[in-house]
Amino acid sequence: MIDVKMWGRALAQMPKLSHSEWQVLDPIAKWLIACRASVLFMTFTAAALGGVMAWRAGHFHWGLWLATVLGLLFAHATNNLLNDYTDSRRGIDKDNYYRNQYGVHVLEDGLMNERQFWRYVGVTAGLALLLGGWLVSQRAGLTVDLMLAGAFFVLFYTWPLKYYGLGEPAVLLVWGPLMVGGTYYVLSGSWSADVAWLSVVFALGPTTVLFGKHTDKWQADKCKGVNTLPVIIGERAARRSIAAMVAAQYLLCAALVVAGSFHWPLLLVLANLVHLPALMRILGQAKPQSPPPGYPEGAWPLWFSAYAFSHTRRFTSLFLLGVLLDTLLY
Repeated sequence: MIDVKMWGRALAQMPKLSHSEWQVLDPIAKWLIACRASVLFMTFTAAALGGVMAWRAGHFHWGLWLATVLGLLFAHATNNLLNDYTDSRRGIDKDNYYRNQYGVHVLEDGLMNERQFWRYVGVTAGLALLLGGWLVSQRAGLTVDLMLAGAFFVLFYTWPLKYYGLGEPAVLLVWGPLMVGGTYYVLSGSWSADVAWLSVVFALGPTTVLFGKHTDKWQADKCKGVNTLPVIIGERAARRSIAAMVAAQYLLCAALVVAGSFHWPLLLVLANLVHLPALMRILGQAKPQSPPPGYPEGAWPLWFSAYAFSHTRRFTSLFLLGVLLDTLLY
């Protein structure tokens, strides 16, 4: 039976489910939960930003844009599935590891066997490849290079990149120049300095979320031999890095307006400054040993990443609206 309510729940959060609850779900709900669909909004908004910039330049094409959006979403979903598989096979997700506590891990929780899991991976990756292949056939130039670069990060983000402090820089590159810039390139056939700067502003959001997650579990990662950047630089420096990236998003937006590349609508992101003091207070202190009263059920043990995720959702919405209004008004 199709459970549209569960689709919405899976798109909004990472629900924990019992075996009996899992068994009655429809295939789409299972796929959304298995691939952690709640984080796919960052990929959609990256493609949306590239699309708006192409429209601004007079090069928008609905067919190409929809294929790009879907291709990126399926590629991101494939990466999430492979991430879980790799960490499970390497023993990282054993013994109630962080990943198992805040969401369903279909392999570690025994909700899928490997054969079933690889069917999901095959369909997801196959759709990404088909869409990417069609885009290559429609657009010459660097489109094939962009596709190959995306495939590299899908296959090798979890290992070895994440294990050697390169996961965080990879996310900045993927969600910035590769996704935003790549979408613009597929639609327009060219690069743009304005798009490059906008892509950096946007990509800092997903990077803070990942940095926050790796800071939340830096001790567990250190014990498991997963040398993420927070493990390498230390917990305190990691918290300061997140705060610096958040501040950089606002400063870059202001700089783009002052430089004349964009106009006042881009400053709509400043409406989110009302939430910034609370976020900076969170980042200014070590993670508590247990969730404080009123902390959302099911979010723990995520802490810095949960706050970074909330900030990114709000900032990204205002940022995309600002770019859209700037395009319409000017």
